[in-house]
Amino acid sequence: MTPLRKKMIKAMQARGFSPRTQTSYLAVVTDLARYTHRSPTELTVSDLEGYFEYLATERQLSGSSCRIALHAIRFLYLKVLDWPQFDVEITIPKKPQRIPELLTRREVRRIVNACANPKHRTMLTLCYGCGLRVSELVSLRVSHIDGEQHRLRIEQGKGAKDRLVPLSDTLLEQLRSYWRLYHPIDYLFAGRARTRPLGVTSVQKAFTRAKAAVGVHKIGGIHSLRHAYATHQLEAGLPVHRLQRLLGHRNIHSTLRYVHWVPDYREVAGEHDLVAGLEVEHG
Repeated sequence: MTPLRKKMIKAMQARGFSPRTQTSYLAVVTDLARYTHRSPTELTVSDLEGYFEYLATERQLSGSSCRIALHAIRFLYLKVLDWPQFDVEITIPKKPQRIPELLTRREVRRIVNACANPKHRTMLTLCYGCGLRVSELVSLRVSHIDGEQHRLRIEQGKGAKDRLVPLSDTLLEQLRSYWRLYHPIDYLFAGRARTRPLGVTSVQKAFTRAKAAVGVHKIGGIHSLRHAYATHQLEAGLPVHRLQRLLGHRNIHSTLRYVHWVPDYREVAGEHDLVAGLEVEHG
């Protein structure tokens, strides 16, 4: 491992970057060195502009991928190599504004009920019922469930923020049934080694298998359940500022996009028990 790589890892760890972000940023810097055939310490602004032009035109990366590269390289030069400023003119492809293929309540019910494995069914139900990111789901511990207050504590979610989300009576009872069946010790959804959490890939595969089993062909992985939670809560009238807190969004604009996906949105009362009725037989 080069001294520069060690220094960058140390800088990211000091700022609490997630392992996933660290891996992504290091991959970008490695790709930059491979493209230029030089160490990043030897590059000029012109070299960096040429690299981003290569990403956008030759490799035709999406705007989101180019932005990840920009964040990684900006971090490298400003926080690791101590550049006073980052005066690099970069053209990034515009992010297409597309409405995703949102799951309906009926489709969510069919997907959840397609899981023969109670553990998988509980994971997908909780992911949808609380609007969790998959990384938050696998990090849950038994101690994060507050049955008395009907709350679930999400520790160090995206942006290193903690938050509390409500647990409906229906969801809490399902979690109790799950506990009686599996008796998790620490992590709520443990892997083969009961002291370690289940991997994100395992959860993604469980969702993909269930979706395929019931013939739901809409594009999207398990994050679709989080999108479904947000849109279904808005359809039930949940105030946008309340949804922002439940989703853990730092910026209200991240939440407002869901309002655009619910054209007949009308704000009414508090959050809705989305899990109630998931086990109802479908025709």
